[in-house]
Amino acid sequence: MQAQLNELGHGFADPALCSQSVFRHALDALSLPGRIAVLDASGPLKNMQTPRGAHPAAAALLLALLDQDCKLWLSGGFSHSDAAAWLRFHTGCSIVQDPAQADFAWVAQAAELPLLARFSQGSAEYPDLSATCVIQVDSLQAQGSGWTLSGPGIEGSTQLHVGGLSPDFCSQRRAEQAHFPCGLDFLFTHGLSLVGLPRTTQLES
Repeated sequence: MQAQLNELGHGFADPALCSQSVFRHALDALSLPGRIAVLDASGPLKNMQTPRGAHPAAAALLLALLDQDCKLWLSGGFSHSDAAAWLRFHTGCSIVQDPAQADFAWVAQAAELPLLARFSQGSAEYPDLSATCVIQVDSLQAQGSGWTLSGPGIEGSTQLHVGGLSPDFCSQRRAEQAHFPCGLDFLFTHGLSLVGLPRTTQLES
């Protein structure tokens, strides 16, 4: 076991300060939907060694968001990665096999995202018990063909293109938004970039 632990990559150099910095980026991303942020590789991510198949931004987000009380579901793209062991070691989280049991989901490739209905949507009494999905996508662009976003945190509307998601993502999301305040929150990443899509944001394709 010790040898296996020694093979795991480093997490944050300063867990407290780095987690706080990345956590603020996550809050900003969900407060300002559609605005692409880029994490500083020489800042909180310095010396972090990500698991195989992991985007640095996604790995950093999960290091900051997870703790020993969190349940994480991983998509099949991480089946041959040390992502599960890396996060268990650095955060104490537990890994679940059923998306419905997960507080967080980490999707290695956008095409692997399950049907949204498979994730916990929370309840009217406890909408905060829904899942947050961290999805690694093929590309992120703030303009051009893609979605039109509107709602809280957006002045008027804004454009966002997310590469690699299923064409029916928007229709699935509209279906789950019908049960607001229940619903899912999303953080999309590509490399060092990240963008938030909370349940309050309206989406048109």
